[in-house]
Amino acid sequence: MKFNTKVIHGGQHHDPSTGAVMPPVYQTSTFVQTSPGNPLNPDYEYSRAANPTRTALENALASIENGTRGLAFSSGLAATDCILRSFKAGDEIIAMDDLYGGTYRMFTRIYKDSGIKFHFVDMNDLDNFKSLINENTKMVWVETPTNPLMKLADIEEIAKITKVNNILFAVDNTFATPYLQKPLDLGADIVMHSATKYLGGHSDVIAGALIVKDEDLGKQLHFQQFATGATLGPMDSFLVLRGIKTLHLRVQRHSENGNKVVEFLNNHPKIKTVYYPGLPDHPYHEIAKKQMSGFGGMVSFTFASGKKEDSVQFLEKLKVFTLAESLGGVESLANHPALMTHASIPEEKRKEVGITDDLVRLSVGIEDAEDLIADLNQALA
Repeated sequence: MKFNTKVIHGGQHHDPSTGAVMPPVYQTSTFVQTSPGNPLNPDYEYSRAANPTRTALENALASIENGTRGLAFSSGLAATDCILRSFKAGDEIIAMDDLYGGTYRMFTRIYKDSGIKFHFVDMNDLDNFKSLINENTKMVWVETPTNPLMKLADIEEIAKITKVNNILFAVDNTFATPYLQKPLDLGADIVMHSATKYLGGHSDVIAGALIVKDEDLGKQLHFQQFATGATLGPMDSFLVLRGIKTLHLRVQRHSENGNKVVEFLNNHPKIKTVYYPGLPDHPYHEIAKKQMSGFGGMVSFTFASGKKEDSVQFLEKLKVFTLAESLGGVESLANHPALMTHASIPEEKRKEVGITDDLVRLSVGIEDAEDLIADLNQALA
């Protein structure tokens, strides 16, 4: 199947008992057994281990990312945490230097006393990256594009290095979505999503996802999920699955609107720098063209004045864009990373990677682009 067909039909089956086109919401915690240790259906004993609605979502996740197994979690951070439970004291992880604030917080604060060592590096400096690899290096963690500076990393080139060194390679594909980028096809071992964002797509669910190529790795991660309990409930699974069925239509529109918004911002006298991989002068534009089929709806920018007050006043004046955390919903959202999503990152670290106090991040929705541009224009006036 091609992608547009796959998001609707990939890995999906009509309900065998009723013929329902959409999988029912199996709102049950447990399943009947015909005798002790012999469930009526061998796949389902207890919903923490497996639930038919969640299974339908996990099959769809594996299909759209071209993986062998998908796992659905209670949040993107729960999915990330599941991976980290694979490591022990003395292990080392190399991560991109520009990360979602919650990921950085987990790495540096939750796991700081576990004995796992984290290196945060520019993943485009491959020589420096390779110099950090040693016998204790167990995983490389990359976001591309990154949140919020829209940096990119060359998945294919990094995968060549991790394969030679037998290191797991995980990619956070939340911003790009599988509609625009398929990390497993480019050599990654694990894909992570905050399914809250584009996969769900309607700002009505919190969810996370992992998709893997290797079946044994999938079994290991499922055991860790089962044993620690961060599974996605049946109703939330249904909502994400429903969102996936329109993913191709929504991301196409997000990308079209994103391009138009970027063109407006890039020519506005009050804007200093626009961060968007579709711009020819974006430092990683060539990587974007190589591994993405489009450039998405995420845009960040700074002000010519460099003043925090200007960014705050701009955000307070918006009327169509909603000032809120998160991204990837059908509605356009605006965010101040330093004060909101990335506030947990120390100020000196934010400055080091380029998250300035006047930086604004937009999640461009699927409204009429003319209305979005008019709103940005009046807020900048």
